[in-house]
Amino acid sequence: MRIQDIIEGKREWRAHMARVKALPQDYQIVYKEIQKYLFKVGPAQLTEGAGLLSGIVELFEEGAAFGKGVLEVTGSDVAAFCDDLIKDSKTYADIYQESVGQEVNKAMKKVTDKAK
Repeated sequence: MRIQDIIEGKREWRAHMARVKALPQDYQIVYKEIQKYLFKVGPAQLTEGAGLLSGIVELFEEGAAFGKGVLEVTGSDVAAFCDDLIKDSKTYADIYQESVGQEVNKAMKKVTDKAK
C-alpha cells in the first residue's frame, strides 16, 4: 500500500466520522455500538469501498431526516440488525474456521501417508 493510499484512506475515514458526529446523539451511540460489533464479528472486507459502514450512516441520516428514533430504523435487537447486514459476507471467523480445517486435513494426510 502506498503512502498516498494511506493518506486518502485517513481522509475518507475522517469525513465518514464527521458524518457520524452530525447525527443525533441516539444515532451516534447505536452507530458506535454497531461499529464495535462489526469490527469484532463482522465481514473481513468491512471498510473497503463505499462499504457497509457508509451504508449504515446513509440509512441513519435518512432515518434522522424523517424524525425517526434510531431503534425505529434498526429494531430493538441491534445485534440481529448487524447479523442480517452481514449474513452473506465472509467473516474473520469463517476464514479462521477454513484455515483450521485445512490444517487438520494436512495433518491427517501426513498421518495416513506415514501409516501406508
